[in-house]
Order: sequence, then C-alpha cells, then structure tokens
Amino acid sequence: MLVKTFGSAVFGIDATTITIEVNIANGVNFMLVGLPDKAVQESHQRIKAALKNNNLNYPGKEITVNMAPADIRKEGSTFDLAIAIGILAASEQISILKLEQFLLLGELSLDGTLQLMKGVLPIVMQAKKDGFKGILLPKQNVSEAAIVEGIDVYGMENMQEVIDFLNGTREFNPEVFNIEEEFNRQLQDNEVDFRDVKGQSAIKRAFEIAAAGGHNVILIGPPGAGKSMLAKRLPTILPPMSIEESLETTKIHSVAGKIGKNNGLVTQRPFRKPHHTISDVALVGGGSYPQPGEISLAHNGVLFLDELPEYKRQVLEVMRQPLEDRTVTVSRARFSVDYPAGFMLVAAMNPCPCGYYNHPEKECSCAPGTVQRYLNKISGPLLDRIDLHVEVTPVSFDDLAFNAPTETSAEIRERVIQARLIQLNRYQNSSTHCNAQMQRKELTHYCEITAEGKQLLKQAMDRLGLSARAYDRILKVARTIADLSNSENIETVHLSEAIQLRNLDRENWAG
Repeated sequence: MLVKTFGSAVFGIDATTITIEVNIANGVNFMLVGLPDKAVQESHQRIKAALKNNNLNYPGKEITVNMAPADIRKEGSTFDLAIAIGILAASEQISILKLEQFLLLGELSLDGTLQLMKGVLPIVMQAKKDGFKGILLPKQNVSEAAIVEGIDVYGMENMQEVIDFLNGTREFNPEVFNIEEEFNRQLQDNEVDFRDVKGQSAIKRAFEIAAAGGHNVILIGPPGAGKSMLAKRLPTILPPMSIEESLETTKIHSVAGKIGKNNGLVTQRPFRKPHHTISDVALVGGGSYPQPGEISLAHNGVLFLDELPEYKRQVLEVMRQPLEDRTVTVSRARFSVDYPAGFMLVAAMNPCPCGYYNHPEKECSCAPGTVQRYLNKISGPLLDRIDLHVEVTPVSFDDLAFNAPTETSAEIRERVIQARLIQLNRYQNSSTHCNAQMQRKELTHYCEITAEGKQLLKQAMDRLGLSARAYDRILKVARTIADLSNSENIETVHLSEAIQLRNLDRENWAG
C-alpha cells in the first residue's frame, strides 16, 4: 500500500515542503531514498524502537520511503514522525483520512516522545502558504509555531498522541496565540538603562546620534572607562521593533536553534557579543550544513565587537561585504543561501597595547610607533564603514559621586524615534531606511550644505588632517544631527559636531 505524508526541510531561513511516500510490499527490507543525510538515514532505528515500545507493529516487509523532491538534501532528525506515521498508515494501523491536511514534524525518542526541534517558524510559514490545514509538532515548539496565524498548530507530547489525533479517538485543541498581545507584553523595561551611567554625557550624545541614524560606532578608550557598559545600553535607545522586524528576527533565531523551549516571539532587539577568538564562519555563517552566523543573529539589533584589534584580520575583513549589503551570501559548489545581516556595528578598543595612550592621568608605556601599528590592525576599508569614532575617557570622581538623576533610556529613545520618523518619510520611495544607508545620489540630494559649511569642512580636512573617506561620513552624521534638531537644513553647528566624531581620521591622532 502506498501512503503520502508531509514534512519540511529548511534551506537558509526558508522552508520547502517535503512529500514522504511510503510503500509496503512483499519482502524484508528498508530503503530510504531522496537525498537523505546521515541523521535521516538513522531514523529507521529510532522509528523501529519507538513503534515496538508503544506496542505498535513494525511491518516485517519491504518498506520503501521516498522523500521528494529528490534534488533537495534532507538534513536532521525532524522527519522521524512523518516517516513513522507513513509506515503505520501504509500498514493500515491508523487512519489515513487526515494525512493530506497536516504537516508532521518531530524527532522521535526510543520511547516515542517528540523532541524539541529548530527552524519551526519558517516551516509553519511555508505550510500555511502551501495550504495545509494544520501542523503537528513537539509541544516544546508550540509557542513559536503558533505565532503564524491562519493555520492550526497542535503541540504533541509523543507519537501516541499524534496517532490518537489522526484516528479521532481524542480531542485536541489548536494553540491560540495573540501576536499583538504577546508583542506588547514582552516590551517591558530593560535590565540596563542609561540612567545608571555616571557622567559620559558626550558618549551618550554620540550613541543617541548613532541610534537615530543607524550609524556604526567605534569606541576608543583605556581599560575600565566603561566601553562595554555603554555598548550594552545602546539597544535600549533604539526604536522598538515592529511586528515585521520581530517576525524576521525570530525566523533567523529559529533556524539557528536559539529560540529554546516554550519561547515564542523575539521582541527585544538582539545584542550579540562574540569573543575575539571567533572564526570567520561562526561570525558570518556557513559550515558544511550552513547556519546563520553572529552577524545574522544580530539582525535588527547590535553586534558588539570588544577589543577589536584582537580579532583575526581575516575575521574582520569578511564583515566588509555584509556591512555594505546588509546580507550574507554563503556559496557552496551545489547551492548558495542568503542570510539577512542588517545590524549596527559597535566596536571597542584600547588606544594602544598598554591601553593608556592619551590617558589624562596615566602614562603610556608603548614604544614609538607602537600605537600606529596597533591601529593598523584594523584595515582602512573596514574603518571606512564606521561613521562615528568616539574617545571614551575615564569617569572622574566628581561624576561618580554625583547622585542627581540623569536621562533615562526612554527619554533618549523618544528623540531617536522622532528622528527616525523624519527619515522614514524622507526615504519612503527608496530602499534606504536611515541616514547611514544613504547612497551617493541621496547624499547629494539630502546633504546640501551652505558656503559657510563647505568652508568649515575644508578647514577641518586641512587642519585636522582628515582623510578623504571622512567626507561622506561627516555629511551623513551631520544629516542625522540635523534630524535630531528637527532642522530641514544642515547647519554649521551640525557639521561641527559631526567633525568632532571622526577622531581616528586625524593624521596626528596616533602621534
């Protein structure tokens, strides 16, 4: 007897429905075809044990399982349930009436329990698009799956519950999920807040500008100056995620297996902080079975690279294309996949190996030329993609002892949101979303400056030794500062502040 069940394979951050054909005939054999990987091939042993441990009959005949389409590689153990149910249906042990209406997902334990899986959200999205009535999957994944409206989601503890559902011997209710209610419920106060930061008013201002325009930032300062502490608070002043951004971010984290048990929607902007020993594959994504890397996990959020010069040069260089294109393409001989990578880069570094160059109190012990060699570990093309260069100085005792209330993240965020709304209206007919993404044509159109402003910029480049690559960056940052001031035009004061935020472009910065 021939029976069809349905599973799904994840490819990049999208899914493809897989038709699983099970045929039982005379003979004694088990054949699994359709480009399965090792984990799928091993399903035979798990299914056989699960059936026997649930007092079900494993047919002693020739069982042929075909997974179509055959040109897509099937990976992982999530096809166990669909294959097992196909075998039971083909051997006439369960009803086949509902099989065409439901997608079946889940790895089987030897006792028939369904195990937590990853990549559920894109699978459910595709199942809805393909017209399935519902989906049966492990109970641990039900919160994530139920985010998708318009398809019934049933969380099952084990294979026996799936059989009872298909036979109609037990009543099961689909999971109900109100996405807007859950989205609003999880938008709660952050654990960290800028009100906890003593002093550092100039750094707070720089972060406000960065958040308002989507600009990348590098912080340069001695150990203990608060670079990491400040960076952790940047997501708290970014605009709240929209539902669309939240779904897109959840989709990436789902594919990477970062959602976890009984977790659903990702509503807080990601903050990823990989260690400086990370490999280039772990950072940008890839591998034998491609997975999203840290820069994709930071999509719609912040990627923080602490001690930037300590990262391998190759690791830093592979970020150049994602920073420019906001996407990562992982290419292999037989296929390529794309992962979103629309993140804000925040980097931090000491000014020199000892950490005390330009320190107001401690003396730098580095030999002549060491500071420049240390900075040269960061290539010019990478530095070119960072708009704000901010010096972080140690907090004075007076600032630490000052207990007056300071601005909260919520107050700063309000100004950021207003600036982003201006940009949203400005770029409504283009693919640009914020000032940092402006192309040359938009830069010319929206960043016109007065004759006085041109003279100021020329003097800055001549007297401070600013490089040519700083010109466009200064204009973009000045446009953001003008937006924060609700100014239609870029004034001289806006340019002046933007120039002050390009420290590493000064030829004499490293002495």
